[in-house]
Amino acid sequence: MPPIDNDTGRNQLKSRIQALIDSNQVLVFSKSYCPFCVKVKDLFKELNVNCNVVELDLIEDGSNYQELLLEMTRQKTVPNVFVNKTHIGGCDKTMQAHKDGILQKLLCGENEVYEYDLIVIGGGSGGLACSKEAAMLGKKVMVLDYVMPTPKGNTWGLGGTCVNVGCIPKKLMHQTALLGTSMQDARKFGWELPEETVKHNWETMKTAVNNYIGSLNWGYRVALRDKNVNYVNSYAEFIEPHKIKATNKRGKETFHTAAKFILATGERPRYLGIPGDKEYCITSDDLFSLPHCPGKTLVVGASYVALECGGFLAGLGLDVTVMVRSILLRGFDQDMANRAGEHMEEHGVEELEAGTPGRLKVTAKSTESDETIEGEYNTVLIAVGRDACTGKIGLDQAGVKVNPKNGKVPVNDEEQTNVPHIYAIGDILEGKWELTPVAIQAGKLLARRLYAGASLKCDYVNVPTTVFTPLEYGACGHSEEKAIELYGQDNLEVYHSLFWPLEFTIPNRDNNKCYSKIICNKLDNVGTPLS
Repeated sequence: MPPIDNDTGRNQLKSRIQALIDSNQVLVFSKSYCPFCVKVKDLFKELNVNCNVVELDLIEDGSNYQELLLEMTRQKTVPNVFVNKTHIGGCDKTMQAHKDGILQKLLCGENEVYEYDLIVIGGGSGGLACSKEAAMLGKKVMVLDYVMPTPKGNTWGLGGTCVNVGCIPKKLMHQTALLGTSMQDARKFGWELPEETVKHNWETMKTAVNNYIGSLNWGYRVALRDKNVNYVNSYAEFIEPHKIKATNKRGKETFHTAAKFILATGERPRYLGIPGDKEYCITSDDLFSLPHCPGKTLVVGASYVALECGGFLAGLGLDVTVMVRSILLRGFDQDMANRAGEHMEEHGVEELEAGTPGRLKVTAKSTESDETIEGEYNTVLIAVGRDACTGKIGLDQAGVKVNPKNGKVPVNDEEQTNVPHIYAIGDILEGKWELTPVAIQAGKLLARRLYAGASLKCDYVNVPTTVFTPLEYGACGHSEEKAIELYGQDNLEVYHSLFWPLEFTIPNRDNNKCYSKIICNKLDNVGTPLS
């Protein structure tokens, strides 16, 4: 048939095509000799789905059909596939839709089609664990991760706080300090070491630690690639409940949709909010990549970050002062926290290495009297707590509720927020442990519940944890204060003991400093802290 040369004929044929699209679950515009069309028709046959096929080469006005289909779909080639009134595209797009599960959803009548089954916002330990687990269960997954630079300009790679500016560098530097103590003990065990003082080189340690971290960053990227997780180094922000905007470091924006989202954005160090804190002070986000030795250091805060960093810096031979406003290790067993603090005081080192960069004068007011305290330091490390990274990711656009005081996200026991398709894991959860192994476990279990029919939930109570102070403090279960609150003091029995580790006996150090206690009620064991 010759081309249609009037609007009436075009409109009539267009209406006929639209009627076919509207009245058939599956409609394939095909050509009988086309191998790609055959491939698509075979796919629907394998799926036991009846499809209406219009063979354009066998009908009189096939060329006119194809011309109008180009106008309607911007697709010139065949096959041209529609499922439940939704245009899929050609052979490649139909096969990809089948692989991604989108085709099956459309066949089941799920008209809303998303680009991804799951988008994870945050590339830390929890987000990576969840994304890889979901991908292994056959889901199409995207991970977005972006590190906002510190006031000093520091950024880092994929892996989150733990890998880059938390657990990994902290434990390695803690181990560095322990090696110094071991060298002091070695002579008592028969090692004939030089009498002169062994010096530590900060730059050598820092380079080795950061090289190892770099290898972990690369390993995480490879793992995501191997599991077909799409990793995007961009900042994610909700603009609709199922849609995010992703902005990369060059300012380029892309938009993505998903059926479900997981918030795993973690936390960043809190500043003091006083003049000079961001200009002259650092946080744990800066310490582990500091290009020079910190020298005489003031640690502001009593968090586990404060005591751990203060502990290993003192162990490296630096003069360290920890400035505490109230209590040590809030949320931990206070008896144990105070013992760890006393041990640190007894092992403080006052020596200051020469040649360190300029000094800072710090003025503070005592919380116990009207006394004003002044001191000069090479480095001031702020460790007064951490804030959830939830304030600038558009949660209000998605309808997700957060605690306005701390930015934490309330969830139910399934890690589900008040928005049913949005979940949260890791350090941003309200009232949960901020620990890497907990985030990893929660992420894996959540993916299995969402996509594998599992029912096991994360246990947030019976969680072993360690504070890497010079004398390490480990605990599992409730603190004594929490146990009293939950069960009443009259219902508790506390067993405790001082002990002297065998390895401490020959160097004759820290006698009766190690301590253990077991907190029990009349029926159950409640907690076992160790120091």
